[in-house]
Amino acid sequence: MRYIGVDQHKKFSYIAVMDERGRVVKEGKVVNEREGLKKFLGSCKDGKAEAVLEAGPNWVFMYDWLEGEVDRVKLAHPLKVKAIADAKVKTDKIDAKILAHLLRADLIPEAYVPKAETRKVKDILRQRMFFIRMQTMVKNKIQAVLDRHPEIDGEFLGTDLFGKQGMEYLAQIELPTPDKYIISDSLKFLLVLRQHIKRTDGIVERLSRGDRRVKRLQTVPGIGKFFSVLIATEIDDISRFPDAKRLCSYAGLIPSTYSSGNKVFHGGITRSGNKFLRWALVEAVWPAIKKDSSLRYYYHKIKEKKGANVAKVAVARRLLTIIYHILKEDRDYSINSPAAPYVSIVKAI
Repeated sequence: MRYIGVDQHKKFSYIAVMDERGRVVKEGKVVNEREGLKKFLGSCKDGKAEAVLEAGPNWVFMYDWLEGEVDRVKLAHPLKVKAIADAKVKTDKIDAKILAHLLRADLIPEAYVPKAETRKVKDILRQRMFFIRMQTMVKNKIQAVLDRHPEIDGEFLGTDLFGKQGMEYLAQIELPTPDKYIISDSLKFLLVLRQHIKRTDGIVERLSRGDRRVKRLQTVPGIGKFFSVLIATEIDDISRFPDAKRLCSYAGLIPSTYSSGNKVFHGGITRSGNKFLRWALVEAVWPAIKKDSSLRYYYHKIKEKKGANVAKVAVARRLLTIIYHILKEDRDYSINSPAAPYVSIVKAI
């Protein structure tokens, strides 16, 4: 049996191959090319072999290559590996050996590996999400420029500044230089972004068809078609989370905790975990509190005590808790009665 630790980098990887007794039988730097990897591993495999690499920005291609060369591949959670085996002297050679040792001892803290098809869908949805975030930044830029000119405040009485009438108003508005050019360039960029977002509408529509999870999620306040597809894809298999708290932790929506002696301090959210899922839930807060009276009541109650930002995160966490129970129990969400904002059908909230 061979245990292979792979310390992957952008252009090369350092690989350590270890036998059952913990002896390194081969190690070295390999350029990130499939043929080079195949040649390196082919000369040292003796019977069965397992490999491990850490989940980094570009782990997918190396993981897929290794699957074709060894009997089993594990994806290690980098933060948990560091907690188990942190070294004062850190080099590529040491990291590869540590991974191989942990694999040999069956101590690898594994990260979740979605199916290849799910990974492709994630890439498409995340690209659309990137364009949406850029669109929001451009809108905020335009609004910031307009705020510098209180004399024009109130000229446009439309409900949507970036709707058809609002865009016509922005294109014709008279402003001094350079603000006129900033508005003009921003509007052109906004139209380009909208074209890119529109191109993915058909993909989102196709992904939403026939997926029971997506239909369930669209019954949750604030969760539209795109968010429902994105959330379902990012969560993937709900059974991998034993409870709602684990799911919230995965999204980085739990408060950081500092405990010493008898004192416990809760800080801001950890922000570790799935940033795409966290973004979707935070963005869904405003439409959610407009639609659901209990969520609106919950938001304003926390806002009075701890401020708007804390309240927004709290509602996002509650939405994710609702989503957990909906997916786990395979049922729709029902809006609570306005007269009883805390009599919720959703448990453990």
